[in-house]
Amino acid sequence: MHLLLDKIKESLTSILPITLIVVILNFTPLLNLTIYEILVFCGAAVFLVLGTGLFSLGADLAMQPMGEQVGVSLMKSKKLLIIILVCFVMGVLLTVAEPDLSVLASQIKDVINSNVLTISVGIGVGLFLVLAIIKIIFKLEFSNLLFIFYLLMFAITNLVILNDNANFLPLAFDSGGITTGALTVPFIMALGAGVASSIGGKHSSENSFGLIALCSIGPILAVLLLGLTFSGNISYDTPNYVIDTNLINSILSNLKSVAQEVGIALGLIVFFFLLIEIIYIKLPKRKLLQIAIGIIYTFLGLVIFLTAVNVGFMPIGYKMGLQMAENKIFLMVISFIIGIVVILAEPAVHVLNKQVEEITNGAISKWQMLIGLALGVAVALVLSVLRIIYDFSILYYLVPGYCIALALSLFVPKIYTAIAFDSGGVASGTLASCFILPFAIGACIVIQGESYVLTDAFGILAMVALAPLIMIQLLGFKAVLAKKVRYKARIRKIDSADDKQIINFRRKN
Repeated sequence: MHLLLDKIKESLTSILPITLIVVILNFTPLLNLTIYEILVFCGAAVFLVLGTGLFSLGADLAMQPMGEQVGVSLMKSKKLLIIILVCFVMGVLLTVAEPDLSVLASQIKDVINSNVLTISVGIGVGLFLVLAIIKIIFKLEFSNLLFIFYLLMFAITNLVILNDNANFLPLAFDSGGITTGALTVPFIMALGAGVASSIGGKHSSENSFGLIALCSIGPILAVLLLGLTFSGNISYDTPNYVIDTNLINSILSNLKSVAQEVGIALGLIVFFFLLIEIIYIKLPKRKLLQIAIGIIYTFLGLVIFLTAVNVGFMPIGYKMGLQMAENKIFLMVISFIIGIVVILAEPAVHVLNKQVEEITNGAISKWQMLIGLALGVAVALVLSVLRIIYDFSILYYLVPGYCIALALSLFVPKIYTAIAFDSGGVASGTLASCFILPFAIGACIVIQGESYVLTDAFGILAMVALAPLIMIQLLGFKAVLAKKVRYKARIRKIDSADDKQIINFRRKN
């Protein structure tokens, strides 16, 4: 109970800021919510705090130990084919079951069957999870893989444009961030840590990062390939972003659907884990009991979290976008503020920050990570709003943005590059898809019209995923410069001491 209270306190400090911002804005001419909407939103925020706390505790007790044990046991088997097969299946199952992906897939109307999109993205994640594990086993250079696959990505992007399916581009790049959600991040991060620790070596901590980054590339390539084979126009159907007047009925309906999604997600993961447990791991009963309790916490946390988001946060985010779009200057200012506070409330971000601090022995603190992520996402939202206002292709951001990120990887320590690219996948998580995306959709409908939503509003998640790539590596660049300054200062001190010794020697002689 003490651990749960600590987690709830942490989540309260994360979610309180965005709740206060919405409430304060409602006392200004910029936002006009009804008393009923504000009450539902505040109630949803309370349950969001509870859900985040439960999920965070569940990740500590179950998801991380499960992922680490799978990684360690796979390496003990010493059978590469088994390792590849298990990682591929786990990647597909985790992605197909990811609630965030179903939110994205459900918004594409009468064009791409949601199951086709989900399975394609799942295969993409599965293949690149295998690649990520192979990277750890054979100690491949992470930056080299990034250069190869990002070049491939933009080559296929060019083919999609030539195929007259540029509308696929925002959806493709959004899918890369959305697949690494609250459920998959703890498991995949721990899986990488388990494999890296089994191999050992001087740079084992560095090798454990980069899995999320590589797993984010697979979905982008998968959707781009769909764009190459697709013929016809892709259209968008605006969901019914309205707080139901029958609140009890809305909550029960959402609880049922979310519980089914999360239940299937966790059920698939648990089933596959138990299969590996029976064959390879064979944990003591006490450890299995702890994992079982953690799974219950994870299930309850995610169900409460996603229900609160669906009932109270998505409708308010959409309505804020509609109303704020009337004043474009304020829209950009509010976007910047929302970018900072939303990242604080993202459950997977806190999981990543904690693991980064532990693995780097405090060299990269969770506060450094959090500030870097918050500022990066805030700038990304402002740039996305500018794109909505002026209606231009997302490639004007993504091409130079990824070029800068890849260029920085040549000058910063490898650990910063791996963490930065992992952070990009983590930042564009549940709240990004359920609050920021509806906010952008609402603004786009007012400024450009519904027919522009797919090209202008979509892509905002890709921008959220891109920003940390640059911001975190800039932290690394700063660390490198600071180290060089300290080194030069030490050399000068030594040289100065040597001069004094020479002078004293000459005086004596």
